[in-house]
Amino acid sequence: MSIDLFRFPLHSSWVMFAPRLLFWSIAIAFAFPGAAKGTEAKTPPQVEKTQNTSTVAKAGNLQVSGRAADLIAANPTKVVTFSAPDEVSHPQKLKQGHGHKHKRKSSSSDRNLNFPKSAEAVKIRENQALSLEQVLAIAQRQNPELQAAILGLKRSQAGLQEAKAALYPNITLNGDITKSESPGNELSVERGVAAPQSDQAVTAFNGQAKLTYNIYTSGRRQATIRQAEEQLHFDKLAVESKAEEIRQNVTLRYYDLQLGDERVRITKAAVENAEASFRDSQSLESAGVGTKFDVLRSQVNLANAQQDLTNARSQQQIARRQLAALLNLPPTLTISAADSVKVAGLWNQKLEESVVQALQNRPELQQRIVEGNISEQKRKQALSQLGPQVALVATYDVLDQYNDNASGTDGYSVGVKASWNLYDGGAARAQAKQQRLNKAIAETNFVNQSNQVRFEVEQYYTQLQSNLENVQTTGAAVEQAQEALRLSRLRFQSGIGTQTDVISAENDLTRAEGNRVTAVLDYNRAYANLQRAISLGESQ
Repeated sequence: MSIDLFRFPLHSSWVMFAPRLLFWSIAIAFAFPGAAKGTEAKTPPQVEKTQNTSTVAKAGNLQVSGRAADLIAANPTKVVTFSAPDEVSHPQKLKQGHGHKHKRKSSSSDRNLNFPKSAEAVKIRENQALSLEQVLAIAQRQNPELQAAILGLKRSQAGLQEAKAALYPNITLNGDITKSESPGNELSVERGVAAPQSDQAVTAFNGQAKLTYNIYTSGRRQATIRQAEEQLHFDKLAVESKAEEIRQNVTLRYYDLQLGDERVRITKAAVENAEASFRDSQSLESAGVGTKFDVLRSQVNLANAQQDLTNARSQQQIARRQLAALLNLPPTLTISAADSVKVAGLWNQKLEESVVQALQNRPELQQRIVEGNISEQKRKQALSQLGPQVALVATYDVLDQYNDNASGTDGYSVGVKASWNLYDGGAARAQAKQQRLNKAIAETNFVNQSNQVRFEVEQYYTQLQSNLENVQTTGAAVEQAQEALRLSRLRFQSGIGTQTDVISAENDLTRAEGNRVTAVLDYNRAYANLQRAISLGESQ
């Protein structure tokens, strides 16, 4: 027995079914969303920063403006995908791995997740000198934490699209073709009770188109959409905050790199000075005007300088690898500082102006406000469970039996379905109370973080002023130490001074140069921290 499937598309019931289904689907689907958008999808006012850019990033029919849009445009984020596991059972894998390593061919999708296979793959073969501006640009493109924050923002964009889908109806199509033969009819024919043709198999087609639309949800749909919008705004602020945090961390690590390079330079100069003093002491001893004691003192001083140089090189290497890891650089590449150590800039704002600007700009403070808004929308969603729910339901049905010598039949139904949860044991109101308390917690956290932001501004502003004075003081100290070393060496060579005077002058110069570098970099660190505290980003 076979089913005549080619008969169905040309049947008269299908000709009747298609235009009516099309008419009802179009008429009902587009009659209501416009009104729903006006009543339940009003966009709440957004909290804006005092400094905005005009960049707009689009994702579907959504727009993200400001600093987050700049970061999305600069970060064509590459999503790392995990390949499916091998279709080999665990015991078989153990058997394959016995006596040799189990090898799995890597695909392009998991190329970034491979482990190095040899020491050459992680051996550093290149040193690239980079400026601070170049390092910040690399961090913005390649830092994994920033990429994760951008992916979270895109996820929230998809969540908003999902929430807005509630503005439109759901349309479903169902159909089935069945062929059946009743054993009861066959028994009746054998007994002579029924006609012989009544035991034939029956082929039937059932089709249904159903449209469902929530006309009234007691504010649940509106609250869900607004919650998704607030979540999108929250993640946008999270991207800005993460970008500023990474900018601060990269800047501080770059200053650590500069400090490591300068310490190597200073200790190298100290070793050269100690070697010169050692040669002078040996020459004077050979000439009979020096002593063995002076030679031994110069040897000890040289050994100490060489040890300081070894430690400085170790700290330099650590600083390089820390910054390379933060930039997510290839394992075979290391970097050095191309910029010389100098004052990063002057802060022209007063303390009070800086505090006000920080309270206006910090994305973390705005996030606390958005958290309160999210809790408020969740509270409305919880209370909507106690209100009536009204939905429009429309169906269109088609029924046709192929071998009954009759044409197919169709029918439709349109109705309104309403429900009202009169009592739920207090669960909905308890959920609403939780969200009201969450909103109060967010407001408390806002006050606490505001105080923390003010303290950070005051702390870094004070450090900035004191370090600026130290920079001016240490600059003069270096010049004085250089002149003192020159004079002490002349005195020792002429037999007037002692080796102790030369060693003391060398140590003073090394300490003065180190103090100057430390003062400048401490000033630059305070400057970078103050920029982060005020949330200036790249604007200054």
